[in-house]
Amino acid sequence: MNSGTQQSAVTFRAMRITDVPDIIAIEREAFTTPWTAEAFLNELTHNHFARYIVMEDQSGIIGYGGMWTIIDEAHVTNIAVRHDRRGMGLGEKMLKQQMANAVEYGMQRMTLEVRVSNDRAQRLYERLGFEPAGIRPGYYSDNNEDALIMWVELQMSGTGEQPE
Repeated sequence: MNSGTQQSAVTFRAMRITDVPDIIAIEREAFTTPWTAEAFLNELTHNHFARYIVMEDQSGIIGYGGMWTIIDEAHVTNIAVRHDRRGMGLGEKMLKQQMANAVEYGMQRMTLEVRVSNDRAQRLYERLGFEPAGIRPGYYSDNNEDALIMWVELQMSGTGEQPE
């Protein structure tokens, strides 16, 4: 079943309300201003645009991602991987899964915001076809840092790769 790598055993499924405590633990590791349990519960129970998934392996939940699907656009709200699993390409796997899901939902474009100082994430997004499209000044409330807005046209493969 497991060929020896963490990634080979990774699966995705819809986030459930019972997952929120695990999600909050990852959220606190990943972000300086983490979302609250109430915010996730609201997304899962009241926001009909919200689509959240978890990434699991044999140890349990190791990451999650969320997006809103509105008309034909997907807006990534968050992606996070457990601290001890970073650097293994799991964030990329999560984003590729979100892109594939967005295509299944009929989305044609995807957008996200990323800290202007987060070069590592920006490189990942660019590898998957995202392009800078603007700045949201003072977007992050913890330090008033600007956000870089990035967009990608989604393809049927869900990878964001442009044809030819």
